[in-house]
Amino acid sequence: MRATIMQRLRVMLVTAYATLRITIIVLYRVNLRGGYPREYGDKWLKWWAGKLVGAVRIKYVVHDPHGLEIEPGKRYIIMSNHRSHYDIPLVVLSLPGSIRMLTKKEFFRVPLWGRGLKAGEFISIDRSDLEKAKKDLAAAREKMESGVVLWISPEGTRSRSGRLGPFKKGGLIMAIESGATIIPVGIQGTENVLRPKTTEFCFDQDVRIDIGSPIDASRFTVEQKDLLLEEVRGSIADLCGEGDCPADNK
Repeated sequence: MRATIMQRLRVMLVTAYATLRITIIVLYRVNLRGGYPREYGDKWLKWWAGKLVGAVRIKYVVHDPHGLEIEPGKRYIIMSNHRSHYDIPLVVLSLPGSIRMLTKKEFFRVPLWGRGLKAGEFISIDRSDLEKAKKDLAAAREKMESGVVLWISPEGTRSRSGRLGPFKKGGLIMAIESGATIIPVGIQGTENVLRPKTTEFCFDQDVRIDIGSPIDASRFTVEQKDLLLEEVRGSIADLCGEGDCPADNK
């Protein structure tokens, strides 16, 4: 069902309210109480995700044939296709663990929001500065070992066509360098909720989330990143219903 103008306005207000509220709550706990347990952040992140998904009444189902479990002390990176702004909140709601996003460094410079991202244990790696990148990678590895599960879009951005786009290699190199286990995920249907570069929301859309068999990135060297890319892309393509989608990763 296509949303009316008033319904679109309500969705945008709910999204802004939920994002601002979680940012303020996190900063309040950090600034006035010195911090908070990670479980507290998980609870509010799921609340935020539930508000966004509920505002457009997404009906989603999760298929997890391998019974994914997050083992303490191991490093995990979720990689999924990326068709919509709603992929992230759905991943937060659908997968276990303390999920945080690998976030563009520019977002950390946004007033208030950037401080909230840092306080919320979101991670950025600045590869334009080699020494800074090494420190960022070491910090990311430490957070993963402590229980944070990273989400990365290997496409780098949302697909404009709804089809699986070319993969960037940065996230795969990070997985190899950190010795992480990659959890491939395929998402189908979110492209119908909100078209790219529009505010044309459609309510009551069916979305399917498929969780694939984990891939151990420590089996690969950085020189073998293309082999890892092919394996991860093939898995995600199958999971999101695009097993026939040719790879284009030049």
